[in-house]
Amino acid sequence: MQPISIGTPLSAHATRVLLLGSGELGKEVVIELQRFGVEVIACDRYAHAPAMQVAHRSHVIDMLDRAALRKVIEAEKPHLIVPEIEAIATAELLALEAEGFTVIPTAQAARLTMDREAIRRVAAEELDLPTARYQFADTFDELKAAAAALGWPVVVKPIMSSSGKGQSVARTPADLEQCWHYAQTGGRTGAGRVIVEEFIQFESEITMLTVRAVNGTWFCDPVGHRQVGGDYVESWQPHAMSELQIQRSQAIAQRITERLGGRGIFGVELFLLSGDRVMFSEVSPRPHDTGMVTMGTQVWSQFALHARAILGLPIPTIRRHSAGASVALRAEAELRSPVLDGLATAYQTPNVDVRFFGKPSAGPRRRLGVVLATGDTAELALVTAKQVAAELTLREG
Repeated sequence: MQPISIGTPLSAHATRVLLLGSGELGKEVVIELQRFGVEVIACDRYAHAPAMQVAHRSHVIDMLDRAALRKVIEAEKPHLIVPEIEAIATAELLALEAEGFTVIPTAQAARLTMDREAIRRVAAEELDLPTARYQFADTFDELKAAAAALGWPVVVKPIMSSSGKGQSVARTPADLEQCWHYAQTGGRTGAGRVIVEEFIQFESEITMLTVRAVNGTWFCDPVGHRQVGGDYVESWQPHAMSELQIQRSQAIAQRITERLGGRGIFGVELFLLSGDRVMFSEVSPRPHDTGMVTMGTQVWSQFALHARAILGLPIPTIRRHSAGASVALRAEAELRSPVLDGLATAYQTPNVDVRFFGKPSAGPRRRLGVVLATGDTAELALVTAKQVAAELTLREG
């Protein structure tokens, strides 16, 4: 293994990382890269995004525009291109990778995971991983036929979306028209194909944070989480699981991440079912929103692990020093220049931390911060985090 050298930022021999997507997860990645003296360039579709506020410089571009994406990359000449969202012109990333640029984890991984059809076919049909039964639909009539074949209820999702956008559950045929309309308006690339899945009666759902580094594959302790409308609202670590469930979860995570390849952290989402069964749900080739809890529970958070892995550094061990939980702070209405009130009261509670992301504006349900808490158990930490979150308020500036 060759020793890793990192140059001085803003110099001719700087080590440059270009971030595609500059939200709260990207912000934490930038902070970790800055600790190593990496020169970071942040891109997003809007100005003053969280990661832009801590990067060396930034660009506002439509990352689905192939020409705009190429122009920035050719101008910046980054050593690493790090996608942090799904809405990117992945065909251009494939072309750039073929020309010698390095995409994290790989351009193919970015392409597969932004497309629910592609990643589901890889998981279920190529790797034979256990998944929910599914069909695809291009029209409302095809949706009706798919739902009837799968049985009620069904989950309807756009092929390309994130954070639960466009995702809904149809419990009866009467729900389908609304679900179809929601999916058509919630996708990343507009109206189009949807995936229709059987509704899984799971006992719980987890994220198996999986790190691919130069010295092998590593796993964080399982992160349990609760979603509302497909969007994370709280998570905790560790999630109680049997040894067999842990083994099966790690085996699924290893197989899907090996197939995707490259270096970095992956958020592998899994359903836990009765009888110690485990079912694959989705995978993100980047830090995961549910993994924000690791900022309070681990010596190296998921963001620190990601930075080390993509820089080619070995991961000697992953150590969790405490049980903990996270609760998202979400806007209840449209907010411009959001303001967070109540921090002085929040910090009177021991073992609590609050992160305010600094987003310039927000719509309803959008995450603007997170409360982190640690405790003797994940359950107690979650109670504390929820109590503190309830005392904090978000308002327009």
